[in-house]
Parts: sequence; C-alpha cells; structure tokens
Amino acid sequence: MDYAAFKALGLALPEVEESTSYGTPALKVKGKLMARLKEDGESVAIRTTWEERERLLMVEPETYYITDHYRDHPWVLIRLPQAHRDGATRRLAQAWLLAAPKSLLKRHGASVESI
Repeated sequence: MDYAAFKALGLALPEVEESTSYGTPALKVKGKLMARLKEDGESVAIRTTWEERERLLMVEPETYYITDHYRDHPWVLIRLPQAHRDGATRRLAQAWLLAAPKSLLKRHGASVESI
C-alpha cells in the first residue's frame, strides 16, 4: 500500500478532508487530525486507542510500531508497504470514530462505544 491508496480509503469516510500536519499530508475530520504521513513518506501516524495500539504492536510488529514521540499518546505508526487494505480500512474507521465530533457520529449512527 502507498499513501495515495491510504488517502483514498480515508477520504471515503464522512467529511474527511485532506490537510497538513507538521508540514506533511494529513487526513482530518472537521479539522481534527486522524492520520498523517510521516516525513519518511512510507509510514503514517494514526489515532487509535491504547488497547488497540498494544494489540497491534504485539500481533503485527512488522506493520505497526511507535517511536518515542508517540509513546505517551494514543497513536500508532503504520509501515504502508507492509499494510493491507483491510487493516488500513479498519484503522481509518477507528480513527474517524475517535476524531469525529459527537454531532457527526450521531448523524451517521456511530458511537465511540462501538470500537
């Protein structure tokens, strides 16, 4: 997978827009950051839960990792060349649920509790 494919999956979610964060391409919902391309051009940082991050790091360490910068934040890094479409789709849907305002979740019949 590359960033173009990842971005296309993200833009398919309600009210997700292209933006920037730290000078790199990013995906935001209603102005709130969901994911951003890292400076290496091959990894993305994506919002997640603490529990999901720990699970991903244990189950798929070749795809998911963190750096010291993200250690104290509920984000995980994805190596895009190792990522699969289904996993990226699930990570983006979760990031959308975590970042979207409650009013948007309500309009789409979604809730953070469904994570």
